[in-house]
Amino acid sequence: MTLPEVVTREEWLEARKSLLAEEKEVTRRRDALNAKRRRLPMVRIDKEYLLDGPNGTVPLAALFGESSQLIVKHVMFAPDWDAACSGCTADVDEMTDGLLRHLRSRDTAFALVARAPLDKLRKYQAARGWTVPWYSSCGSDFNYDFRATLDKDRPQLEYNYRSQPEIVAGDETSVEMSGVSCFLREGTEIYHTYSTWARGTDVLGNAYSWLDLTALGRSEDWEEPNGRAPRLHEADPTFTD
Repeated sequence: MTLPEVVTREEWLEARKSLLAEEKEVTRRRDALNAKRRRLPMVRIDKEYLLDGPNGTVPLAALFGESSQLIVKHVMFAPDWDAACSGCTADVDEMTDGLLRHLRSRDTAFALVARAPLDKLRKYQAARGWTVPWYSSCGSDFNYDFRATLDKDRPQLEYNYRSQPEIVAGDETSVEMSGVSCFLREGTEIYHTYSTWARGTDVLGNAYSWLDLTALGRSEDWEEPNGRAPRLHEADPTFTD
C-alpha cells in the first residue's frame, strides 16, 4: 500500500495552506457555476403526466405538495425487474427524513420516480425502510420525455445531452438511466429547469448540494441572481430560520 509522505508539522502546514488556496478557488468557481445554473432558461410543461403514488394516480403537480420546487430522482427500476438498481438503492439508502425536511424548509419537495409498477415499488420501499415518496411512471411518457428511459422505438434516443444510440444494444428494447430532474411551479404552470446524469449526481448528498441544482437555489441573500426566491433565509445550517 502506498501511503502519503511523512513530513514535519511545519512542512505539512505549508502544504495544507497551498492546497487551501486551490480549494477556495474551486469553491468560488462552484458558486459562479451554481449562479449560471440558476440563470438557465426553463421549459413549460404542457403535457399532463399521471403518476401512481401513495394517494393514487395523480398529476405531476401533486408531487410538489405545498412547495414551489420539486426535485425528482430517476430510479432505475424497469417494469420487469424485481429490484431497483444497486447504485440507485445505495443513493436512496443515504436519504433521511431530516434531509427531506431541510429541503421542504426551502420550498422544495423531493420524490423518487421509476417505471416499475407501484406494487413493486411499495414492496421494495418497505423492504429497504425508505420514507421518501415514490411514484410509478408506468404507462406515462414521463421517463421517456426526460431521458430516464432510452427506447429504440422512441424518436429521441439521447443520454446526458448526447446522441448515444449504442446504449440500447443487442436484443434490448430499452435501458433505464439514473439521474435527477428539477421543476419549478409558478401558479398553475410547471416548468422544467434542470436535469443531470452520470457524474453530475455523484456529489449530491446534503441539502445544500440538492438545492444548488434548483432555480431558487438555497434561497439565501448572497446568491445570484438577487431577488428570485420569494423568501430569503439566513445561511442557517439547521434549516430552522
